[in-house]
Amino acid sequence: MASPDPVRTALFDEHVALDANIVDFHGFELPIWYSNISEEHIACRSGAGLFDVSHMGSFQFKGRKVREWLESIATQKCTAIEPGRCAYTHFLDNDGFLIDDMIFAVVSEHEILGVPNASMVPVMWEWFNSLLPNDGSIVINDLSPSTSIIALQGPNSKQICETVLGPENHVGRFRWAMIKENPLQISGWIQGTGYTGEPGYEIFIPNEDAPTLWRSLLQAGSTPVGLGARDTLRLEKGFLLSGVDFASPDLDDNSLLHRDSWETNVPFGLDINHDFIGRSRVISHSEDDARLWGVKQLEKGPLPRGGKTVEDMNGNHIGTLTSGAPSPSMERTGIGMGYISGVKPGDEVMIVASPRKKVKAVIQRPPFI
Repeated sequence: MASPDPVRTALFDEHVALDANIVDFHGFELPIWYSNISEEHIACRSGAGLFDVSHMGSFQFKGRKVREWLESIATQKCTAIEPGRCAYTHFLDNDGFLIDDMIFAVVSEHEILGVPNASMVPVMWEWFNSLLPNDGSIVINDLSPSTSIIALQGPNSKQICETVLGPENHVGRFRWAMIKENPLQISGWIQGTGYTGEPGYEIFIPNEDAPTLWRSLLQAGSTPVGLGARDTLRLEKGFLLSGVDFASPDLDDNSLLHRDSWETNVPFGLDINHDFIGRSRVISHSEDDARLWGVKQLEKGPLPRGGKTVEDMNGNHIGTLTSGAPSPSMERTGIGMGYISGVKPGDEVMIVASPRKKVKAVIQRPPFI
């Protein structure tokens, strides 16, 4: 059976007009770069980067005690997140394995908006619906098909956002608000969230408003950024990538990626002091179990890449990388992440680049910058 044609976001023609190098990414036609990965990466770190992330999903959860319901299936203590704030969480299956991670915004006592990963939208739709209360007190709406998401990230993002949408539409980090009256007359909502570690915004708007907002943000001084730099930006901050740093056993047979929240070593989004699906696995680990650690190369050599093995200084296999790349912010020093056992920050290890070449690296807990 032929694969379905990839989906084009509402900004596809804008990418073509900018001569973007477009690829099929999880069933969406998206730019991998416009100029080159390194230039776009540095532009985001030093100025402001503009990203089309409309392939990501957008779910609306509504109902009485919606925070309590979400808390029962999420690793985050959702009842502690007040209206107007955003938070990060994991969702585990009944065996404790990570299905997906998600940033969500608490709109009110009775409404939450969540952003599942692109390829996981149908999976998470099915998972959430299977867990709804039988009394119909919670309902879920999939806003993804009608919603575009534009991310504006970097130290100049506040200035650019205020120039285009007005000062009243600035929101602080991990804050949420409806878009107020603005010169472009666009509607939607805005969050102080993103995937680069930079200050900035994710702006959720109707598809028909996306080209106008995109062009206005570019004219105000932002640089278009593709998937390539988005990956190196998130790697420098140690953010997980679904399908690369973790994967649900139901969707991927690579057991290396079947992990839980403790193993991913994320210092936020996990609160074990409440009951949630999969908790028993999370609290079952010993300190010697493999966890996701960062590695930074200490010498020149082949760059770290996903799938490369890691050895201790005595030549014993202790782990495998899941992500790796040269860091544009660190003069192209090789950095990576992988599941490694029996280490702590500062330990030296060897990355096995090939059967004949090993590169010395140091264990580090991200972020790298």
